[in-house]
Amino acid sequence: MRGAGERPGRGGSGGGAAAVAYAGRVTTPEAEQGDVAGTARATSGDTAARPEERLERAVRAAEQALIEYEIAVETFRVEVENFSRLHEQRLGPLYARIEELDVQLAEARAARTGDPEDLRTAQEARARLLPIPGVEELLHGWMDSDGLFPEAAAMLTEQPVRPPQRVRPSEEARGLYRDLVRKAHPDLAQEEDERQRREEFLTRVNAAYARGDEQELRELAAEWAAGPVPAAQQPSRAEELYARLEWLSRRKEMLTVVAGQLEDSAIAAMLRLAPDDPDRLLDEIAGQLRDDVTSRESQLAALLSQGQGQGQD
Repeated sequence: MRGAGERPGRGGSGGGAAAVAYAGRVTTPEAEQGDVAGTARATSGDTAARPEERLERAVRAAEQALIEYEIAVETFRVEVENFSRLHEQRLGPLYARIEELDVQLAEARAARTGDPEDLRTAQEARARLLPIPGVEELLHGWMDSDGLFPEAAAMLTEQPVRPPQRVRPSEEARGLYRDLVRKAHPDLAQEEDERQRREEFLTRVNAAYARGDEQELRELAAEWAAGPVPAAQQPSRAEELYARLEWLSRRKEMLTVVAGQLEDSAIAAMLRLAPDDPDRLLDEIAGQLRDDVTSRESQLAALLSQGQGQGQD
């Protein structure tokens, strides 16, 4: 178990199988986990039914097992997240108070000794607690989830901000464009599927023309001349069922990784310490943290009184 003054992380990483959430842990019996391969093998001995029927039963069994597995993982995730929020609400202020007292202790020692190393340690400790000023104001309008906007990147690298490039299509591009629009216009189609195909094709034509891309317009002209792509041959029922089994297996593997990460988290470890009464565990940790606060406050008071005594001398 971590020390009372050490704030546990909110999550973890790592593998590990998991299936049924119960009291801060996830168990892994094969029947609960939904072993797709095992399900398929269980049906292979039924020689009276045709292969598609056996596969259909295997798929249905695997689907049901996966549903139960997903429910178990999601239940465990909610349990961990709820406990994490409760942990932060009840213990967060105590952790914050301990961190602040540690900084004040470092500052008091530095003030008493005047040692450059103590001063540096105190400054670094205080800097770790201070928020970076003006971050939101600095980044507003400068970046999004994809990164810096081009204008912002240009300014930061002292490059001139270039205006949007103006495209003037060549005569050949104009001719290709007009010819393609005349041939592929959706109003020439009588069936809805063909009309939709033409609309999608002209969307690509318009984009290429807007860029003035002659080469792409020539390629689009060749594509239109070749005609629509023949419809792909539909898979057989057996192929569909095998593909479904493979997808179910991949999905289960992904859920196993998620469950393993949850199980390896510090919050899950705390839940395992008190599966029946996690609130009691939080009360115990809070008591230890309050003792740590009292101890640090006493140390700080002693240091400050020593500093005052030295000042009077």
